[in-house]
Amino acid sequence: MTDSTSDPRDEAAQNATLQKAVIVGLQPGQSPHVIDEAVKFATLLGVPLVVVHVDVTRFVTYEDPDGYVHSAPIDINFEAGAAEFEAVQAEAATALDGSGVTWTARQLVGDPALAIKQLANKLDAQLIVVGTRKRGLGESIREFFTGSVAARLAHRQHRSVLVVPLEESVPDSQKDIWVE
Repeated sequence: MTDSTSDPRDEAAQNATLQKAVIVGLQPGQSPHVIDEAVKFATLLGVPLVVVHVDVTRFVTYEDPDGYVHSAPIDINFEAGAAEFEAVQAEAATALDGSGVTWTARQLVGDPALAIKQLANKLDAQLIVVGTRKRGLGESIREFFTGSVAARLAHRQHRSVLVVPLEESVPDSQKDIWVE
């Protein structure tokens, strides 16, 4: 099941059905291992799964008292975020087909850690699942300035955060982890 909760009343009604859910943060092309782990825990806990993609090209302008979030684009090319969300929805639908898990997809905006934290609070989520970042110099620089989403989630809210490795582990004999 997917949705595009655009109406504040629809979102509030859906939030009521998603209480205690497992939240998984996904990006297009991310390792399927991340969603597989999220499905495993949603199944074990007997709760729905909420697949989220955070559009970092948009920012929150204000939030209504009922929780509806208004946003604006940072960049003129705001179709990029919509295309990424569609890709995440398609990947999730393929991965979840036949899983028996009730799920929905949400597009969030702004800072990934803060957006996921806010949704987790609204849903009283039991668990947040995220993947590790890709290895590489560009990702190392991005993380230096923005910080690790997983670490920021772990330090800024009380829920458990499951961090799923995206790639093969780095051998102990390899001195540098982030080699290009």
